[in-house]
Amino acid sequence: MEWADVYGNYYGTPKTPIEKSLEEGQDILLEIDTQGALNVMEKMPDGVFVFLLPPSLEELERRLRSRGTDAEEAIIRRLESARNELAAAKKYGYIVVNNVVNDAVDIIDAILTAEHAKVSNNQKLVESLAE
Repeated sequence: MEWADVYGNYYGTPKTPIEKSLEEGQDILLEIDTQGALNVMEKMPDGVFVFLLPPSLEELERRLRSRGTDAEEAIIRRLESARNELAAAKKYGYIVVNNVVNDAVDIIDAILTAEHAKVSNNQKLVESLAE
């Protein structure tokens, strides 16, 4: 479905399992960077795309540093990437600020619920009832 070179490592999402799950009526959630998401948008323009933001870049930096898992160089690189990725936010259908994890989850759940209720996603049902 998509692949990307992220900091010298290749990451990707295989197409076949996604297509199979969609045929079975399942929702697919991909946690991917903007490079991968833009590739998926080209292949699946009807997809629902959610851009997850930290409350601020300062908070993102605090979170990265508090993990204690990344070297200074990696933190600087990730912060720069975050700044660059902000430009892609306008291409997404939704933006969710991840201030409190459970609140962000609730908002994403609400987005999925709303998307399931869209007329365009229920056209066959509407047509069958109209007959």
